[in-house]
Amino acid sequence: MVVAMSLSACGGGGDDGASKTVRVTLANHVWTDNIKKALPEFEKQTGLKVEITQLGEDQLSDQYNVKLNAGSADIDVMMYRPLQEGKLFAKNKYLADLSAQVKSGKDWDFSDFQAGPVEATTYEGKPVGVPIITEQEVLYYRKDLLAKAGLESPPKTLDELKAAAAKIKAADPSVAGFVARTGKSAAVTQFSSFLYSFGGDFVDGGGKSALNSEAAKQAYAYYGGLIKDSGPANVSTDMSWPEAMAIFTQGKAAFYTEANSLYKNATDPAKSKVSDTVGFAPFPAGPAGSKPYSIPSWALGINAASENTDNAWKFIEWATSKEQTLAQQKSGVPGARSSVWANPEGTSTFPEDLVKAIAASEKTGVGHDRPLVVKVAESREIVGQPIVDAITGKDAAAAADTANAAFQTFLDDEAK
Repeated sequence: MVVAMSLSACGGGGDDGASKTVRVTLANHVWTDNIKKALPEFEKQTGLKVEITQLGEDQLSDQYNVKLNAGSADIDVMMYRPLQEGKLFAKNKYLADLSAQVKSGKDWDFSDFQAGPVEATTYEGKPVGVPIITEQEVLYYRKDLLAKAGLESPPKTLDELKAAAAKIKAADPSVAGFVARTGKSAAVTQFSSFLYSFGGDFVDGGGKSALNSEAAKQAYAYYGGLIKDSGPANVSTDMSWPEAMAIFTQGKAAFYTEANSLYKNATDPAKSKVSDTVGFAPFPAGPAGSKPYSIPSWALGINAASENTDNAWKFIEWATSKEQTLAQQKSGVPGARSSVWANPEGTSTFPEDLVKAIAASEKTGVGHDRPLVVKVAESREIVGQPIVDAITGKDAAAAADTANAAFQTFLDDEAK
């Protein structure tokens, strides 16, 4: 869907030498719908006009590939996925350096943005985007099944999770102790929090593959073993979140680790048979502590080829302000501002225990949930293979060694 929106504006403002029309390309998302409704306020304040092109994710990627590669100046502001195409865009110099802009407004306050999302929208030490929608991995669980098993509280550690999942499945083999994504590529993002909590990462500090570190081998074995031993019977190895969520919401699993942004699938009675018994907890701690991902799924950047950067920044400054972030979050869009999460009004529409889990994630979260590379899809196929191997009972350590060699070759090729 393409939506061209050009609302007439009144009032003064704007830079004399710059276009009074800001051309903004956005993805189909509830965030976009909310911003469109609020646009007349911005246009009245600034005297600017905003033209919005709204596209599905695939269309958006296609348009960016064509226009940004051609150096086109007809996009000013762009909504992009920092962890999917952020490195590619920054490396190709498609995204403007926002170092000066983020320091310009005290009321706007860049220091208010969460550390993990800011890390993901920074390239070579320079901010190139402003995070607008965030995600953290949390533990979904069934309060009734825990009570039945004599467990007074959700697991605080991965060891406790393993023991609790095994106990619940042993008591009733028709109910899985644990469910999560199993697909080679799809599982990578949710596996990442296990990897970090064991003390590992996809790449080490020197830029080399770290898939065969002791921490990574332990994480692969743990994740795969948890699903193999306590997961659903005859579990497939091609599940993404819709399949895993369905098992949980149909009452067939006690624990589920997943993005907080999907929580309404579990709490909405129209979608979930267990909506009244679902609880949320922080990601359980591993040997390195609780280190879930805390990321921006979307951000706003300025096209480096834009000839209207001052007014483009005015739009971003307004769209990511405390006021707009609060309004977005009240409608169910998790924002990246700490002050909004600390504001009771900003958390009033979220379950109380989910808010606490998100707050814990923000403090210890890691700013990426997949390898930070240019060819993200290809990398996920490589780093996800040991997950599948571990689920199917193969030697996780050997699988990690094989994947490590393949991933290092991948990294070497990308560096050329």
